Amino acid sequence: MRLKYSLYFFVALTFCACSETKYVPEGKYLLNNVKVKSEPPTKGVNPAEMKAYVRQVGNARWFSAVKIPLATYSLSGRDSTKWLNRLLRSIGEAPVIYDSVSTRRSMEDLQMQLVNMGYLRASVDAMTKSKNQKVNVTYLLHPGKPYFIRNVDYFIQDSVIARLLELDKEENRKLKKGMLFSVENLDGERKRITQQLTNLGYYRFNKEFITFQADSVGEQDIDIVLVLRKYHDSEGKEYPHRRYVVRNVNFKSGDREDSVIHLRHGVLKRNTYVQENEYYSADDLQNTYNHFGRLGAVRYTNISWNELPDSNLLDCQIQISTNKPSTLSFQPEGTNTAGDLGFAASLTYQNRNLFRGSENLAIELRGAYEAIKGLEGYSNHNFLEYSLGTKLTFPRFIAPFLPSGFQRRVNATSEVSLLYDLQNRPEFHRRVFSVGWRYKWNDSRHHDVYRIDLLDLNYISMPWISDTFKKEYLDDTQSRNAILRYNYENLFIMKFGVGYSYNNGIIAIKANAETAGNLLGLMANTFGFHRNADGKFTFLDVAYAQYVKFDLDVTRTINFNYYNQLVFHAGLGVAYPYGNSTILPFEKRYFSGGANSVRGWSVRSLGPGKYISRDGRIDFINQTGDMKLDFNIEYRAHLFWKLGMALFADAGNIWTLRNYDDQPGGQFKLSQFLKQMAVSYGLGFRFNFDYFVLRFDMGMKAVNPAYEEGDERFPIVHPRLSRDFAFHFAVGLPF
Repeated sequence: MRLKYSLYFFVALTFCACSETKYVPEGKYLLNNVKVKSEPPTKGVNPAEMKAYVRQVGNARWFSAVKIPLATYSLSGRDSTKWLNRLLRSIGEAPVIYDSVSTRRSMEDLQMQLVNMGYLRASVDAMTKSKNQKVNVTYLLHPGKPYFIRNVDYFIQDSVIARLLELDKEENRKLKKGMLFSVENLDGERKRITQQLTNLGYYRFNKEFITFQADSVGEQDIDIVLVLRKYHDSEGKEYPHRRYVVRNVNFKSGDREDSVIHLRHGVLKRNTYVQENEYYSADDLQNTYNHFGRLGAVRYTNISWNELPDSNLLDCQIQISTNKPSTLSFQPEGTNTAGDLGFAASLTYQNRNLFRGSENLAIELRGAYEAIKGLEGYSNHNFLEYSLGTKLTFPRFIAPFLPSGFQRRVNATSEVSLLYDLQNRPEFHRRVFSVGWRYKWNDSRHHDVYRIDLLDLNYISMPWISDTFKKEYLDDTQSRNAILRYNYENLFIMKFGVGYSYNNGIIAIKANAETAGNLLGLMANTFGFHRNADGKFTFLDVAYAQYVKFDLDVTRTINFNYYNQLVFHAGLGVAYPYGNSTILPFEKRYFSGGANSVRGWSVRSLGPGKYISRDGRIDFINQTGDMKLDFNIEYRAHLFWKLGMALFADAGNIWTLRNYDDQPGGQFKLSQFLKQMAVSYGLGFRFNFDYFVLRFDMGMKAVNPAYEEGDERFPIVHPRLSRDFAFHFAVGLPF
């Protein structure tokens, strides 16, 4: 059987290879492969990065191996009037025809880049090898020896600027002795000086006023003189650079000449960083754009400058156009919970400018219905949910005692939220009331985002539980239901949380920490709160939860090229109940398996530890834990059109920190946790529609920690599709 499949695969590859030259004209060559090599290998020259300067590369390859897009194009017939041929050509890729002119220009570009990198005597050769109407091109780089900066001098023709630049500290300068003589280093100093001067009032200054004089000394040393020239007009006359001061800052509506800006004057001033009677600053201009741009009430902002004749004064005009303040939206949706079909609908009112300060008020009314089948012993077979939520967001800090400089430097939002949720199930009725107050901010100059949940209150009430549910799960002390019983009692959660995230496109970090019940615990011990029958302190006759929780996610992306990337991900979560709690609330417990975890298992079907499910009706409770580990590696490749593919391997599990009788084998032990790590592998397809990504992942179990031996322990050796396969559909990337 394996031999037959291997033969099919070989025949398919052969067909793809033979069809590649179908649309290559006679006398022309298909550009099959392009390589860049350094001769000899040089530490400062990366051939993979230098390939970006090659003007013509071959057709795209799946996973850097097979040219399926070209093969798809070649499957089309020559009759372009047929829709199938047009479809194949649109999703495929036409053959890249070798062009000798592009090769010659690529050699020139590669040589120029080597010179720019400091290899002034570099040269480039190109070797071609053709066969069967295909050609391979290899670019040989000969960098030679790099040149270094020996001395740096500054010649500033403008005396005022010279005095300002004399205040520079030596460590702030981008050019230093011993550095590589490269265009990147030279241009870095030009940009630094230009940025500094445009922030000191030099409105008309640009980096073209800065040039360099270089003199080679010895075999590999260069002496540099940075020349900053005076301002010269269209007639070639030179003058000292003019340092501008802002005279007036005026606001104007962008809709009509006589229209009014629907924002308070204080809001306009708070978001305006351009100040009257201060020197012009490019950073202040950009900060003004950034802060107005983040106001939900503002549609667009345009800032113009008027230079007063024969003076160093500037007038600033800020033109603002606002959005419609109120919107009303309706959103229906279909639901499918474990095969039970239903529908939901939400009606949302939004006001983006409630107090004329770009405050955003959102009120959402939501209803849901689900037809529940196969549930015996219950009078009502349907699920109903109604919720009313409101959220008010301020585009600034609503907090006392914060320095005004800090508030102006960061982009901040303050949010107040209220939610009431009513759920009626055949087994029970649940009511949830939530109140939240949180802050979120980031510094526009960095990649960091911070969050503080200053207040988060949740009151969970269970006004009715059916007799059947009580008898089967809650009152029977012989069944495995301690965790279940805890999560069907009235509960009060008062938590405080902080969060941090960082993302520069290569490394992404998310960290969150929260704690609940500490303030109530202090008050309970101080004032002697009432205890219930289980010995737990109560607040307003309801036991409160007490725990601490920490989560960390790290993602590292390696981009090989536009079509291929490798992504590593690691996640850790730990939560510990203490004081007034011995079990975590269900919403705070961890689960494993599913589209964003170990994808060889379906959601909530893995762990904790080596725990094995015995009763599928309550596994959603028992297969949860206090600790979670995830390790993922994923190779992503763009195929063609909107379609991408991924090969992945996942490892992880969940554990409990306490030893619960209901979850045998689930407690974390340092000596055993490696043996209890689940491993899976699989293949995924992704449709990238720019605004969202549809993801289909197919995972297979490789190592199953629920078994200590036998075929079930290592499914990778003894795979069984019905037992080891899991399919996942999701929106967005897994990490």
